[in-house]
Amino acid sequence: MTSPVWHPYAHLKTQSPAPKVVGGEGASFFLENGERLLDATCSWWCMIHGYAHPRLVAAIREQAGELCHVMLGGLTHGPADKLARELVRVTPAGLNHVFYSDSGSVGMEVAMKMAVQFHQLRARPRKHRLLSLMKAYHGDTAGCMAVCDPEEGMHSLFAGYLPQHHFAPAPTAPFDAEPDAVAADLAALREVLERHHHEIAALLMEPLLQAAGGLNMTSPHYLRGARRLCDEFDVLLVFDEVATGFGRTGRMFAADHADVTPDIMVLSKGLTGGYLGHAATLATDRVHDAFVGDSPEHAFMHGPTFMGNPLACRVALESLAIFEGEDYLGKIAELSKVLNEALVDDAALTAHPEVADVRVLGATAVIEAHDATALKGVGDWAREQGVWLRPIGRWLYTMPAYITSHDEMRRITDVMKGWFLAR
Repeated sequence: MTSPVWHPYAHLKTQSPAPKVVGGEGASFFLENGERLLDATCSWWCMIHGYAHPRLVAAIREQAGELCHVMLGGLTHGPADKLARELVRVTPAGLNHVFYSDSGSVGMEVAMKMAVQFHQLRARPRKHRLLSLMKAYHGDTAGCMAVCDPEEGMHSLFAGYLPQHHFAPAPTAPFDAEPDAVAADLAALREVLERHHHEIAALLMEPLLQAAGGLNMTSPHYLRGARRLCDEFDVLLVFDEVATGFGRTGRMFAADHADVTPDIMVLSKGLTGGYLGHAATLATDRVHDAFVGDSPEHAFMHGPTFMGNPLACRVALESLAIFEGEDYLGKIAELSKVLNEALVDDAALTAHPEVADVRVLGATAVIEAHDATALKGVGDWAREQGVWLRPIGRWLYTMPAYITSHDEMRRITDVMKGWFLAR
């Protein structure tokens, strides 16, 4: 019998039946037919501790026996208060205020509304548009779709429905570029701000790693330059660290590579280790204090039902404790070393005629093909090798769980390389 579940990003006429997952352990999950698949994507980049981590499971069970949910409207609870304090502690200095929601997309919606209302409260009502980067992906809700790449992104079908915002060229200088090499990218950003700053409330960006838009890896110098330009043009800087937060780029947050504090930062995915949906939008005193006033307009009119859910807050606290207590940044550095040795240093792979580029940043690696047709069938082939891979367009990537062993990591990279070299 066909399942009534409507799957995401699936072509209904040609999709294959989805394998049924019945459990998981460590970096792998299990199918009902007995297959064990090593998850190279850690379930869309969120299961950073892997599956069935005993401390995370225990935290959820313990909290469920105390308090599963209560509205944050007019109430609070211990896990929400404690997690907010911990997030203020670990994020870049100055992000002192935490607004919860239940997904990365909604967290970005919160950030965008917060930025626009901030300028409204400062008597700058014309600053109601947003500036994003080409190749950006910020989520699938309506507001987020409007700030995703309008040309190569997945939401062009909805162009007539979405509000119109501004876009700057995607930065092209790589992660290790020197300042001079980043100058052209920053000049292009300056040009857009010079023309439109009077109506731009905020610049949104995925710092250092544009994930779903092609795993583009850019320079910390671009973040520093963007910070200076935003200050110059009275534009808030918003970092979408939904994918990059909690170690994915090799530091706790991508912002840490540049020693930059954005005005607003959005976190999700790794926030709970993937065990429950949750998000946090953090803001500086400057942003937060603009909302302190006597008029009805000073209230921030947003309130997801499940914001600050006690179960999610509790497991997020345990996730952070594991991350810090077990030196996950050290684990990520080791994974990054394996990824570089296995992929970037493989001359046969980098010279392959179907390969456009191979790059690594932290616990992220991608083999970029010249054309998406080069990856047709790679998922099924990888599954035969016991690895779960799901490419994005012409990008074959891995974002593994941080507990992935060296041997498991090499299994993943062997399959990625084997698609090009060993078939």
